[in-house]
Amino acid sequence: MTDTPTIGAGPSEAEIPPYPTDRAPGCPFDPPTQLHELQAEEPVTKVQWWDGSTPWLVCGYADHRKLLADPRISADSTHPSHPPRAAAMKEGHQKHGRPFIRMDDPEHARLRRAVTAPFSVRRVEALRPAIQEMVDGLIDDMLAGPKPVDLVEALALAVPSLVITEMLGVPYADHRFFQESSKTFIGRDADAQQGAEADKQVLAYFDRLIGDKLENPGDDLMSGVAGRMKAGELTREEAMRIGQLLLLAGHDTTANMIALGTLALLQHPDQLAIVRDTDDAAVIARAVEELLRYLSIVHIGHPRAALEDIEVGGHTIHAGDGLLLPAEIANRDPAIFHDPDRLDVTRDAHGHVAFAFGPHQCLGQNLARVELQVVYGTLYRRIPTLRLATTLDQIPFKHDALVYGVHELPVTW
Repeated sequence: MTDTPTIGAGPSEAEIPPYPTDRAPGCPFDPPTQLHELQAEEPVTKVQWWDGSTPWLVCGYADHRKLLADPRISADSTHPSHPPRAAAMKEGHQKHGRPFIRMDDPEHARLRRAVTAPFSVRRVEALRPAIQEMVDGLIDDMLAGPKPVDLVEALALAVPSLVITEMLGVPYADHRFFQESSKTFIGRDADAQQGAEADKQVLAYFDRLIGDKLENPGDDLMSGVAGRMKAGELTREEAMRIGQLLLLAGHDTTANMIALGTLALLQHPDQLAIVRDTDDAAVIARAVEELLRYLSIVHIGHPRAALEDIEVGGHTIHAGDGLLLPAEIANRDPAIFHDPDRLDVTRDAHGHVAFAFGPHQCLGQNLARVELQVVYGTLYRRIPTLRLATTLDQIPFKHDALVYGVHELPVTW
């Protein structure tokens, strides 16, 4: 570890460490060890990013939340100082367009408002009985089938894919296509050409779907988006990008939380027992918030660019500087969460930043919460002897993706 830089200045180029990407060795649920060290010693410092840039890394929870809510910080991925999360995103957003979560207000707010209502607490809670029925049906299929089973395929991917395709009015039969496209979009190693091709294919799909919705509208979300386009509130490309964002983001993140959360609980049997043995919805809800905090699966998180000079942690972040605000270390800040590296499903973790914070916080967080509450509240109760069908060191973790999780999770009972 280098000496602490002079207050108000970043470290010299020779001292700037690379950004650590892989989770802690030996404990795949923990952030990289280097992030813990930086949080304790240099919570605001520069790091070397994969593209050669040197953005500021902010590790503290309080600074993290403050910056995410600061209008002087830009989420626009076409800003020249915005740290690109992957090569496919860097060129794709510059040349081909980007989702509204990578825009600033007022454009971000205008496009977000077009789809906010279906994700309200009231509307999402109305889906809970249907989600419960889906989960029960998938668990029935697991119990009736052979063992062991890959929980990722049998449940984790299926639940959010069924839910979001139903909401959007997209045929579930096409889910394999979207899952493969999602791997390209969130893969750290996908190149620009692969990203552009996946982008082209998904947009072409939604172009056709919007045409169908214009001719035969239903009560689904994409019919509503098509209606707004027809009324002149959205362009066709904006409508296609909304569909692309909601479908890909709507299944992948929750799928990773279902599988990785299950693995975390299986590795902490005392915490699993609390979740499995309760019929109290409040206990399950609290466990979901703690697992979101503890796992923080968007693990190269919240790239931003400074629009003005900002003082943070004794340093001046200048206009034009890039920033990285990783939730996985902000959510392990001991100044906020007691014994933060311990999984404690009885903890009040509702202040976590797993869904970000401020105007760009996750649009689908209410839906994700309900899906996770139903899965965690059902799976372990219905299969109380659920266990790994392999050893932890044989589990393939997604160190190669922008959203952390497991590629597969063999379980038995």
